[in-house]
Amino acid sequence: MQAVWRLLRALAHIAVGMWTILTLFPRLGQPAREARVQVWALAMLKIVGIELLVRGSPVAEGPALLVANHLSWLDIVVLHASRYCRFVSKSDIKHWPLVGTLAGGAGTLYIERESRRDAHRVVHHMTRQLQLGDVLAVFPEGTTGDSTRLKPFHANLLQAAIAADAPVQPVALRFVDAETGQTCFAPRYIDDDSIFVSIWETLNVRHLRAEVTFGELQPCQGRDRRTWAADLQRDVERLLREAS
Repeated sequence: MQAVWRLLRALAHIAVGMWTILTLFPRLGQPAREARVQVWALAMLKIVGIELLVRGSPVAEGPALLVANHLSWLDIVVLHASRYCRFVSKSDIKHWPLVGTLAGGAGTLYIERESRRDAHRVVHHMTRQLQLGDVLAVFPEGTTGDSTRLKPFHANLLQAAIAADAPVQPVALRFVDAETGQTCFAPRYIDDDSIFVSIWETLNVRHLRAEVTFGELQPCQGRDRRTWAADLQRDVERLLREAS
């Protein structure tokens, strides 16, 4: 019964979010939009019974690029609740019912992952947005994992931070059972996992906690993008170890 009630309330909250994007966002400035996205995300976590714990200090203002490990369909909501940012996501999300509208309203930048030409376009767009002072976020693993072992960080999108001379902040995400402190795998969405099963299992967890650990903001300091990506992967792995 708990899961059904949470699901119904979450669907209603999604409807409110879509109404806000379609009717209010065209009349709001960017700071007001960002504030509403964060408030909406915080409310969504509360509705589905997820406690939020933030460690470290999110970057106060842009330009900055956040790089995080990728666990679940919940990651974007969790990061928005912790600190508003514009995500770079795969283009097919744009066409998902409901989710596409919400992601677009939150300022998501889309990329065709298999297209090298599109990657260059997105890097150029990211560079411009960073130069304008945005805070962007990417999942450099390129896909979800269980974070027991991170996949190699792809370096391509880091070129935008190098070109814009913008710092990068490593971010570690975990989901734990708040009563035991043990890692909870209910929200995971990996390979052949069903999104519907993942959602249902998440809604059935009695007391789930999302933990977001922000590392130190770091400049490029002359590193090429591959070296920087490897260093950032080690930083996220260290943050995960320290949080566990």
